Amino acid sequence: MKTARRRAREFAVQGIYEWQLNPDRPASLIEKHLKENDYFVKADEALFRTLLFGVLQQAEELNGRVARYFERAPEDVNPVEKAILLMSALELTQHPETPYPVIINEAIEIAKTFGGTDGHKFVNGVLDKLAAEVRADEVAAQKARRRD
Repeated sequence: MKTARRRAREFAVQGIYEWQLNPDRPASLIEKHLKENDYFVKADEALFRTLLFGVLQQAEELNGRVARYFERAPEDVNPVEKAILLMSALELTQHPETPYPVIINEAIEIAKTFGGTDGHKFVNGVLDKLAAEVRADEVAAQKARRRD
């Protein structure tokens, strides 16, 4: 059973993906299109809007944050995986109320659903490195808890 927050993230990824393929399409039109899906009513709309509009407004900065951890050229990254990474980078950098393991796990699960065969491994690797950078204290505390 998918939570409302998972559905919000899935719809945000779909919107970010659509925007990557059609960068001139207004965000409001992308949002309208996604809301036409029958399952949208089960999504956390506030989270969806925060993620979608946040990524579209800050795409350049978020791209820079994740691209430094790519082991391939940015243009060779699957657009679905890139959409997941951008959304997750926004959450990691601007939503400290959500624990980083939750953000990474959600990204991995969405990548398994929508991404390429091993896309979830790529997403996991990039987000682990980004989390270690932007949430160093939280990552260290999590590792310490695992050792205890």
